[in-house]
Amino acid sequence: MFRKTTFFVLTAFMASIAGQSAMAVGDTSEPPRKTKTSTQCKNGKIWDTRKGQCVNAKKSGLSDDVLFEAARELAYAGQYDNAIKVLEVVSDQRSARVLNYLGYANRKAGRMELGMQYYKRALQADENYVLARSYLGQALVEQGRIDEAKVQLVEIRDRGGENTWAYRALLQSLGGIRHHY
Repeated sequence: MFRKTTFFVLTAFMASIAGQSAMAVGDTSEPPRKTKTSTQCKNGKIWDTRKGQCVNAKKSGLSDDVLFEAARELAYAGQYDNAIKVLEVVSDQRSARVLNYLGYANRKAGRMELGMQYYKRALQADENYVLARSYLGQALVEQGRIDEAKVQLVEIRDRGGENTWAYRALLQSLGGIRHHY
């Protein structure tokens, strides 16, 4: 009985570690769910659950992780300039995740070249950040640069990201074409 229980606990622990390291590759999960940040807050404000209200991100004292997740939610909700305002408050402006979402928000707001610059900077910060590769590839598809987008798909696959949302999203942008790359 003890060995069986130990095996199950160890298996669950290993599964949780595997899940954490998969996320370390870079925000490869599905888009975030909407919260009060994206449904009620505007102008660089985010929802503070402790205070039960929208607060100015710059003055909030919230952690970088909370700020980042709020900015990510805002970006997916189409509030690109608001997402950028929140991202600018995150203390580590050179992190791949911040640079990537600055790229995403700028690209989606119609500032393609600026977005591309941020994606490249994100990949300079972490060449294994598969979500930045996916968004870069999607931007390349939007520009009609299909062969370059396929290179990013291969890079994601070769970096162990074939079973991620990042890979599937870029593959879908390419029309599901895998071929021999």
